Amino acid sequence: MSALLTGRMTTPMSTPAIPALESGPPGIIARAQYWFACLFVTGWTGVLCAGLYLQFADGEAPCPLCVVQRMFMVLALLGAAHIVREGLRGAVPRRDYLMGWGLALVGCTAGSLAAGWQALPYLLLGGRASGGAASISGAYGTGGYGTGAYGHLVQGLPAGVWAWLFFQASVLAIGAVLVTSHLTTARRIPTQGLHRAAGQAALLLAGAVIGASALAVFLQAGLHAFLPVAPGRYELLYDLGLSD
Repeated sequence: MSALLTGRMTTPMSTPAIPALESGPPGIIARAQYWFACLFVTGWTGVLCAGLYLQFADGEAPCPLCVVQRMFMVLALLGAAHIVREGLRGAVPRRDYLMGWGLALVGCTAGSLAAGWQALPYLLLGGRASGGAASISGAYGTGGYGTGAYGHLVQGLPAGVWAWLFFQASVLAIGAVLVTSHLTTARRIPTQGLHRAAGQAALLLAGAVIGASALAVFLQAGLHAFLPVAPGRYELLYDLGLSD
């Protein structure tokens, strides 16, 4: 009654406690989804590494649409990385869990649209090089397929098609993960041993590759606002007089 008269609450509001580490299905699923987040980060880091390899080892400079796809790959990676970082603290609250996978879903959906637009000519032509490929190659380069129109083949498919497949698979995987989110959020996750080593390694590797990707784009674009449609040189080195 006194609290009603004075307008002050005598009992402080309490926050729900994070459940203890369990050996049953909820605890196992929580740890499994933490491992999936680590795998998600590592997987997209590997895709970015493959793009850098094609750029510097094979001399295949990414077009502006390829750079856009890399940006969405980084966004998807950062969403899962947020979940890994929270997992290293012992638990992933519901807000951070949904925010992390939400960011990843946005990145994968937008990246799928960009990669699909790049892969559309190849899909429409059934993987054949023809005059039609040469006529639409202005957005991809010059020449027939395999000689610049879509880039080099990677295991029989252009990089744009592979990116589209990876984005699509990631969207499905995130949806499957969110189905069990009610069992995994706020559950205790081990913070030592292999769990911690794997999470830290995934984050460190992702940070290094993101930095390398940003440097590659800066070398390619320099101080110019836009990349050329068919880039053939590193604008920063050219502007500094370090390359022809």
